[in-house]
Amino acid sequence: MATLDRKLWRDCVHVRGQLLAVALVVACGVAAYISMGSTYQSLLTSQQTYYRQFRFGDVFAQVKRAPLSLVGQIRALPGVAAVQARIVMEVTLDLPGRNEPATGRLVSLPEHRTAILNDIFLRSGRYPEPAHPDEIIVSEAFAQANRFTVGDSFQAVVNGRLRQLTIVGIALSPEYIYEVRGGGSIFPDNQRFGILWMSEKALGAAFNLDGACNDLSLTLAPGASEAEVISRLDGLLADYGGQGAYGREEQTSNRFISDEIEQNKFSSTIVPLIFLGVAAFLLHIILSRLIRMERNQIALLKAFGYGNAAIGLHYLKLALVPVWGGVVLGTATGMYLGAKLTALYTQFYRFPLLRYEVGVDLPAFAIVISLATAVLSVFSTLRAAVRVPPAEAMRPEPPAQFRVGWFERTGLYHGFSPALRMLFRNLERRPAKALLSILGVAVSVAILVIGFYFFDAFDRMMFVQFEKVQRQDVTVMLNEIRPARVRFELAHLPGVMAVEPFRAVAARLRFEHHSRRVGLLGLEPNGQLHCLVDRDLRTFPLPAHGIVLTKKLAEILGVRLGDSLTVEVLEGNRPVRKVEVTGLVDELMGLSAYMEMQFLMTMLAEDRTVSGAYLKIDPVQANVLYARLKRMPAVSGVSIRAGEIRSIEETIEQSMAVSNSMLIFFAGVIAFGIVYNGARIALSERGRELASLRVLGFTQAEVGVMLLGEQAILTLLGLPVGCALGLGVCWWIPSRLNTELYRMPFVFNATSYLWAFAVVAAAAFLSGLVVRRRMRNLDLIAVLKTRE
Repeated sequence: MATLDRKLWRDCVHVRGQLLAVALVVACGVAAYISMGSTYQSLLTSQQTYYRQFRFGDVFAQVKRAPLSLVGQIRALPGVAAVQARIVMEVTLDLPGRNEPATGRLVSLPEHRTAILNDIFLRSGRYPEPAHPDEIIVSEAFAQANRFTVGDSFQAVVNGRLRQLTIVGIALSPEYIYEVRGGGSIFPDNQRFGILWMSEKALGAAFNLDGACNDLSLTLAPGASEAEVISRLDGLLADYGGQGAYGREEQTSNRFISDEIEQNKFSSTIVPLIFLGVAAFLLHIILSRLIRMERNQIALLKAFGYGNAAIGLHYLKLALVPVWGGVVLGTATGMYLGAKLTALYTQFYRFPLLRYEVGVDLPAFAIVISLATAVLSVFSTLRAAVRVPPAEAMRPEPPAQFRVGWFERTGLYHGFSPALRMLFRNLERRPAKALLSILGVAVSVAILVIGFYFFDAFDRMMFVQFEKVQRQDVTVMLNEIRPARVRFELAHLPGVMAVEPFRAVAARLRFEHHSRRVGLLGLEPNGQLHCLVDRDLRTFPLPAHGIVLTKKLAEILGVRLGDSLTVEVLEGNRPVRKVEVTGLVDELMGLSAYMEMQFLMTMLAEDRTVSGAYLKIDPVQANVLYARLKRMPAVSGVSIRAGEIRSIEETIEQSMAVSNSMLIFFAGVIAFGIVYNGARIALSERGRELASLRVLGFTQAEVGVMLLGEQAILTLLGLPVGCALGLGVCWWIPSRLNTELYRMPFVFNATSYLWAFAVVAAAAFLSGLVVRRRMRNLDLIAVLKTRE
């Protein structure tokens, strides 16, 4: 073994605890990068493969009723590669063992099993037989949530008739990877909403749509213009009650998944950089102080003929020891956590095969970044040491020049013990070291604050949406528009305490060259069950005229308050009107457009009609009401607010439990590494001084106060700094997570900050115990020996 390699071994043994701390921090960074990056890659690859193999559509359109002969004309449009005509209807379900009504979306399947767009993947069972019109295939998420298996059955109100449907298969579809009801919902409620596939012949006969369709999917030829195809398609469908075609980016399931994948990409970049930055900081501290302590050894090596390159390589090897260890540990941990995260996503996103894959590029890039961290740490600390001539370096380093600081000048030190005076003087005379240690603690606090912020932001979104905006207990959707007198029929149902009808129409909003297809919602002017509330909990009154947009929708369209935009209604007589924007409300979920109901009726040139109603009910009579709603032919769907809240909370709790555990562990590692390295290096640097104090009569407790008290003060100072740093990042995050589906609010929750303080303080206390044990075992005679 070469001389420098033997020295390397001794150095590693000497600073093994500090190198271990660095290795753990590097491992956290690499694990975060590989786990998040591989999850991102797995989701993206699975999505693209699934779309390609099962022919997910590029353009979608809904109509009231169109003959199947129209398919040939659509297929002949320039840029269209394939067309799939279907029947899609929503029905009310009566599920066994469940009081609340559920909603099923019936989708037709062709009689002859040929390749179709948005094809299904049959997980188990078989396809419905044309001779058995009540056979269906159900979505896997719906089946699992309700514990259905092949052969089970339940009742459904299909076009006013109660039918017993039998499950013959369980399947997945690229169209419903993320299975949400729509109409403003952003979380799945698989117990009360599911996709049901039925024979095209049976479904057409049930809804009098033989030889017709009401839903179309298209794929585009390579190089085709989506905008041109949509424009031509809308022209063809206008006479058949077309509601406006739209591209894949507006398809609900695809939009949710794409946003989630993009968020994973953002997280897989930012979080690892924080950990690797902390690792570089720790390596810099360790090497700079080790090199300063070995100043004379470096001079001796140079005197014996070792060049700067050989010495630099020696210390680079020392830096690579924890880095390589962290890379190996982090890669293994990252792959394990990535597999767990990918498995967790299968509870939200339904892929036939969500295969976890780790590309070679992820570990390779982690190695490159980690090596760069080690090289920079060595280069920045070794450059000054090797410049000193050997003769000068072999002399003892001149003692530092201390002056009377502000602490002594204030006179406050008179009331302190000698141990406390030394503690504060040491902090005051080495401000750079103190600031770096404070910054390291602050980073760990900030990471926890950021993690807890997502919990708080989610709670705030839930509170605003389900306590302030949606105050109704039940939402009833009708199968077609009805006269306004339906509100009185609903009001006479058992348990109904208040009714507020609404009118929803599909519309395309245009302003200059921007356009967006949205649901336009007409509300009563003084309604109390569905209110316009912004992120600051301010209630927005609904103007008597004009249109109110969510701020995100206004941003997409490029409109401001007072502008006039074009409203193209996509149903009925399809009127086109210029409407003034009379309000902007900063809602947290979805893209919405609101009008006062009477103003909307005037624009539609209709008598007062409704699409559904919000109900306030008596909980005591809820089950009686649900039983009545299940049997009402005019009701196409029922949404129960309490059930939605429970489903969302159950879904989020599982995912947050995993991410929260990872977050606390990673932040604890950083805090432990910072405090332990600070105390351990201080013990190495001041070992002779502390031993001298012990010989002079200071107790172990007093010496411990000087060493660990310094780290305790730095930790306490780092807590508010970390709070401020985390607060700043939390203020910045909403600008990054500002999607069409949801907008993260800025939330300050004192409890979350206290938890962050507690985790960091616990990690610091644990590291202090480790250093205190080593300090108790300090060999006073060996430390006091003069090194020649």
